[in-house]
Formats: sequence, C-alpha cells, structure tokens
Amino acid sequence: MNSLMKSKSVKTVLCTVLSAALLAAAPMQALATSSHSSHNPRLKNVILMISDGCGYNEIKAADYYQYGQTGLQVYEKFPVQYAMSTYSIGSYDPIAAWASFNYAKTAPTDSAAAATAMSTGVKTYDAGIGVDLNKQSLKHISQRFEELGRSTGVVTTVEISHATPAGFVAHNASRNNYSDIANEMIMASATDVIMGAGNPWYDDNGAKRASAGSYQYVGGQEIWDGLVTGKLAAADADGDGKSDPWKLIQTRDEFKKMATGKTPDRVIGIAQAYTTLQQARGGDGKAEPYKTALNKNVPTLAEMSNAALNVLDNDRDGFFLMIEGGAVDWAGHANQSGRMIEEEIDFNKAVDAVYKWVEKNSNWNETLLVVTGDHETGYLTGQGSNPGWAAVTNNGKGKLPGMQWNSGDHTNNLVPLYAKGAASYLFKSYADEEDYFLGEYIDNTEIAKLLFKALEGARKGR
Repeated sequence: MNSLMKSKSVKTVLCTVLSAALLAAAPMQALATSSHSSHNPRLKNVILMISDGCGYNEIKAADYYQYGQTGLQVYEKFPVQYAMSTYSIGSYDPIAAWASFNYAKTAPTDSAAAATAMSTGVKTYDAGIGVDLNKQSLKHISQRFEELGRSTGVVTTVEISHATPAGFVAHNASRNNYSDIANEMIMASATDVIMGAGNPWYDDNGAKRASAGSYQYVGGQEIWDGLVTGKLAAADADGDGKSDPWKLIQTRDEFKKMATGKTPDRVIGIAQAYTTLQQARGGDGKAEPYKTALNKNVPTLAEMSNAALNVLDNDRDGFFLMIEGGAVDWAGHANQSGRMIEEEIDFNKAVDAVYKWVEKNSNWNETLLVVTGDHETGYLTGQGSNPGWAAVTNNGKGKLPGMQWNSGDHTNNLVPLYAKGAASYLFKSYADEEDYFLGEYIDNTEIAKLLFKALEGARKGR
C-alpha cells in the first residue's frame, strides 16, 4: 500500500467499507499481478481486444454462465493483469470510489473518447474521434504501424463506423458523423482490414430488405455501390502510389473462407446485419441467454477475427489489429442480462481464437495480445447492492447468475486489463497508481503510450 493508506481519512473509508462487508463481497477482484521478462524482443504484431462496456462483473457473470466458475478464460491466466481507469475529462478517485456507491455514476467516459485515448495516448472530450480537446487530429497507433510499413485492421460486432473502430482509424469532431467517418475509413485511410455490421440491405434480424435502408454506416450509397462492383478508387494502402481496391465480403461463408488460404491484401467485410450482429435481433431482449435463436447468416466475432488475421499476416513486417465486442455495451445500456452474457461469451471465444492463432502462426516473443474494456456499462453488481456492494452470485453453469443493474449508462469504474507477449512487461512501469481493492492500475492513455514507446527506433518501410 502506498503512503496514502496511512492517512486517517483513508482508514476511515476502509473501516466503513469493511463494516459493510465490501471486502468479502466486492464486485471486483484485485488483479495486480505482473510477471514479465527482462528482455524486450522486437514488437512485430499487436492485437488489442476490447469488450465494449465490460467491467469485472460482466466477466464474472459470463464466467459463471459459461463454466460455473471463474478463472477459466484464457486471458484470466495471462501473466500481466492490472486495473485501468477510463475517464475522459475528469479523474478517478480511489478513495471516493469506495466511499460512495453513486461515485461510479459520475463523469464516465463515452466510447469515442475512450477509443481515442487508447489509440492515441491523449484524453479528449466525449464524442471526439481521433482529435484532441481543440478538435485537432491526433496520430493513431495504427498510423504509426502504417508508417513502419505494417498492416492494420479493425473488427467489430457493431457498425464499422461506430465509436470504437472509428476511434482507431478516423478523425472527426463527432462520433455521430457516421457517413463522414466511414468515408474516411474506407476512402482515405491506409487500413487493410475493416469488418463489422452496418449493411444497408439487411435488418437487425439478418433479413434481406425489399429496398436498402440507410447507407450512413458505410459512407453513402456511392461508396457502397463501388464496393459491390469492386471499382471503388480507394486510398493507396501500401505506399506504391496506386489506389488499392477493397475486396468486399458479406456472407458468413465468405468470412469463414477468408480465414484460410491465400487472401487479397485489402478486405472489407460488411456482415448481413444492420446495427449489430446479434444483440439487436428481435425476440424478448430480457430473456435468458440463447432463448431467442441467433442470426445464422452472420459470422461470430471469432470467425471475423480469424479472417482478419489471415489477411493481415500477408505482411511479413507485422500488423496492428483492434477487435471489438461492441454489443456488450449495448446490452448493458438496456440492462439485458441474457444478451450481455451472449455477447461476452462471443468475445471470450474470439479471444480463444486469437490466442490459438498466436500459438500456431506466431509466438509470444513477437506478438502482444491485450484484452480489456473501454469502460463499464450498466453498473453491474450482485443482488441487494446499494448503498453497499454485493457480489454477483454463481447459480451454476448454464444458469443466469444473481446480478443487479444499477444504471443504464456508462460508469467510471476501473476495468480489467490482461496482457501477454512481446513488450507486455512494460505495463508495470505505467502502473503507478493504486486502488485500495483492485491494486495497481494504469490509465487508458497508457496503452498507446506503451505501444509508441515499444516502437521507438523501429525502421520505416517494408
């Protein structure tokens, strides 16, 4: 514990919390361990996986449903584990956070500011995409990879131009300018892989429309038609001075086939769903997991991730890939326990797929895998919480855990971060703040700062 723990005010807070049995039933378990190597091998590949809206309790609830116990996810065994602060403009106060149940509801970030922080290392205002407080463009970590002649990509279970994927590629004053953001991502960026939802010809149930809906998430009808015909004159992605066209894929079979064999160098996958792959489908949104049949025509996040990796590893110099489980957040906003668990399990399976890819096609001396959330959504706790905190309870595998939503918005809670592989030991140098129950923590800006530092001195060009 740091010196603050010796102060009277902190001791008072701790006594209050302990008297409410917080330590025994806290919704979050301390994750402050860090085993690391003393060697810094070349950082070739970075895979950043973000479960949007996921905090400690979302993981715990999915664990209980999926396995009947916690600790079995592959990332829960990673050697580097810290908590992470997520605020945009503001702060996280570890004393106030445990002194008042409602503190977590104050000044939470949105996904745009959180993505920008993780991608650029700079805090910005809510809704800002790749810009600073003065709305000036910032350099994304993906752009640094591109400067070094490496490939980049973004994958999501929601619209391709939604806040998180946009926050790793685009620059815009507002996350709500979907068409402009998609236009930049598709036409002006050097990104090599973009995958997600936003298909104008399909609804949220994966059903074909009689006529197209809005083209906003794909940059407008002209861009969409150009993608379909294969004649879209997009940006030069490989630096040879020539336009590099996109290969458009839409069906689940196309995504699955893209995961093996030879691939084009540039792929955009717009799955056959409009806003989300699964969470926004019809049926009883409050039902237990999988009571409403899943859309069968869309890929899983694991299938998209495998496809993206098979495209990006065409580049022998390496790549950066951001993979988002975007609808964990949407389910949290709607307090949909069943669909949140569905989305988190889909994300967990994607982590498994990525882990296996690294083991088979790369190694941990050259590839860094980071698994985290951008913020927590819904203020999920155990039943009977407020003003104290009760633990999410285990009702057995395949059964909905005992859980309680306390908000329909984001929170300012710390979220977990797990890391394994090349340069992961650097997180220790950034974990210079301490929460009295979750231990040492980093700030979300320090993901990008770490990556920029790890790439210092890297040679330009392919």
